[in-house]
Amino acid sequence: MGIRVINQMGAGAAALIANACPDVELIEFAPGDPPSGIAADVFFGGYFAWDDIARWIDAAGVRWVQTSGTGVDKVPLSIYEGRIVTCARGASGEPISEWVMAAVLAWAKRMPQTWLHEPPRHWNFPYPAFDPIAGSTLALVGLGGIGSAVARRALAFDMRVHALRRTDAPSPVPGVRTVGSIAELVADADHLVLAAPATAKTRHLVNADVLAQVKPGVHLVNVARGALVDHDALRAALDDGRVAMATLDTVEPEPTPEGHWLYSHPKVRLSAHVSWYNPDLQRAALDIFVDNLGRFERGETLREIVDPGEGY
Repeated sequence: MGIRVINQMGAGAAALIANACPDVELIEFAPGDPPSGIAADVFFGGYFAWDDIARWIDAAGVRWVQTSGTGVDKVPLSIYEGRIVTCARGASGEPISEWVMAAVLAWAKRMPQTWLHEPPRHWNFPYPAFDPIAGSTLALVGLGGIGSAVARRALAFDMRVHALRRTDAPSPVPGVRTVGSIAELVADADHLVLAAPATAKTRHLVNADVLAQVKPGVHLVNVARGALVDHDALRAALDDGRVAMATLDTVEPEPTPEGHWLYSHPKVRLSAHVSWYNPDLQRAALDIFVDNLGRFERGETLREIVDPGEGY
């Protein structure tokens, strides 16, 4: 009997998996209780319905769970009990890094403020004035798949790139200077980009103390998780000018309720956690999954294994 996979990712993913691994037997996941007598080796998915997923994988005897996304902060700890959990680490690096550079450029070149809706007072002179990109400093919290993709693109714009890593390992991207503390990272940052996982150690990493040490006028970009930022402290820093602009693709709480100050603050650019989007993103995650299916079948070590103690 071949490998049996519970698939939460729909018909498109099922077709791609079947094409790449014709011996795999696919079982369609549906919210609610699992079918009687279900048996499976693998679960693929994890965007929603974790309570239902837990019932399905327990009933089926699943030994390996592959999440279709990078972040695992929503995965219940019970999912790790007696099984391996892997993620799609790196699959979203390209679209998120493109989004980060769009945010950096939009802020530095004052878009959309400089788009005209009536004759301006002066031609040829921008108001508000632009900032240069070349020679400015982009500071990264996190230098994994997403952070490395951001770094490569920033270096192509002749930016200085500094990064804070969880370990003292050298940068995987030549030209990136690693630093030893968040205080050192923010001291000369023109753009502070958060690209680290949400864990107990990173919760409110950007807090009142850190924001008191930033280079005045810094641009904060968060494509990680809202939990990395103390939003009360951020609001104070925006109001007093230490943070000139916050471009936030992810916040806390999320979804953000109607009437929340983040929607109306003039120094906040808020989006609905969309920086990951790419029409082919599911294919990138599937490539990781299919590679892991081969490893699983051959009894080899899987890639992108999640450490529940570290949270990623």
